Amino acid sequence: MTAQATGPAPGNSEMMTRVGPGTVMGDLMRRYWLPALASGELKPDGDPVRLMLLGEKLIAFRDSSGRVGVMDHRCPHRCASLFFGRNEHDGMRCVYHGWKFDVDGNCLDMPNVQNGDELKAKVKARAYKSAERAGVVWVYMGPQDQVPPLPMLEAAMVPESEASVRFVQRSCNWLQALEGDIDTSHFGFLHAGHAGPDDFQDDHPMRHTVTNRAPEYHVTDTPWGTSYGAYREEADGRMSWRVANFLFPFFTQAPNSDFMSNVGVRAWVPMDDEHTMVVMLGWKKSPGAYTGIPLKNGKPIPGFAPAVDYLPNSTDWHGRWRPVARAENDYEIDREAQRSNEIYTGIRMVFMQDQAVTESMGAITDHSLEHLVPSDQMVARTRRRVLKAAVALRQEGTLPPGVSDPQVMWEARSGSFHTPGEADWQQAYREKLREATRVPR
Repeated sequence: MTAQATGPAPGNSEMMTRVGPGTVMGDLMRRYWLPALASGELKPDGDPVRLMLLGEKLIAFRDSSGRVGVMDHRCPHRCASLFFGRNEHDGMRCVYHGWKFDVDGNCLDMPNVQNGDELKAKVKARAYKSAERAGVVWVYMGPQDQVPPLPMLEAAMVPESEASVRFVQRSCNWLQALEGDIDTSHFGFLHAGHAGPDDFQDDHPMRHTVTNRAPEYHVTDTPWGTSYGAYREEADGRMSWRVANFLFPFFTQAPNSDFMSNVGVRAWVPMDDEHTMVVMLGWKKSPGAYTGIPLKNGKPIPGFAPAVDYLPNSTDWHGRWRPVARAENDYEIDREAQRSNEIYTGIRMVFMQDQAVTESMGAITDHSLEHLVPSDQMVARTRRRVLKAAVALRQEGTLPPGVSDPQVMWEARSGSFHTPGEADWQQAYREKLREATRVPR
């Protein structure tokens, strides 16, 4: 029998990948607070920053009092870009005619008009609500009279002094970028295909991944989105679990550390349909990914370089947080390391290995060419869950998960743990969560 493509219907794929104003998925994402910039990118009275978010060209700036403004880059007078504006005295002044706006978009000054003091109250720049938490500037682009509470993601509630924040731009659609993080069966190949069980100590958490590269799965809907439990039976009869989550609208929690202390989340924020900003939030008090634990011989795991190397930021719309390893240089692939099986891919860092394969699918994957299999259950379930919520918002006005009830996000955590062989994984999850080290709130 010839295998048949099993991707989503073309219309559904189009709805899920387009995020601009007025699109089904764009409307859904605009109901959430979006992590947009690192707080440190904006200085009081400093240069404005070009910000591409959900297909909209914006500027972000910090005024003299330290408040953050995020608004349409076009001055509402003659549409000249406020990127060239003067950030001065608690406002952004357009250099074309001198009109000045505060962080809420209110016109403060209209100096080229004789009755400007009377007219300025009638003009407003399109500005979005912003807030700062865990070292990140969050932006709300939905109805400005219906601003929801800030998200209660555990990693987003870390005090700024204890927060770990990293940004990386990826040149592809948000959905295919995100799906790489909820596809657990690729780990034993893309990241650890060169490793075998004998390379690890008996208790190393990666040992079971390379012992059995085809785990079984349970997948379920959750109040925050979807979850999977990938399970493998150990030699002693216990069950090894790696539990991970998708959280609305574009967050993932990967099972790359021990569940009891794993505080982290990744946001796959669409800049536009073909570019994604990955925002990684964590807690410095967490021990970090177990991929950092060395091999049995004490050496680092090949292909697990610790950090992304960046190009200098530029002022281009897509000029922030671009990695040095990119499509133009084949992600600095080392073919000799690949041939010798030193590194399965020949690419030296886990995150860049993911970057290479998801960008290689094209700017927007043609889902009609896919052939999904049982190990893709989490991908398929998440697509259905997101699409259903987006359509319900569009057709019925039903708010999606976590908007009016942010508390549900607090219950989401990922990581690895063991249970007796016959234990219920979701019950074990709840028990482990009660025992886990949590961020104070």
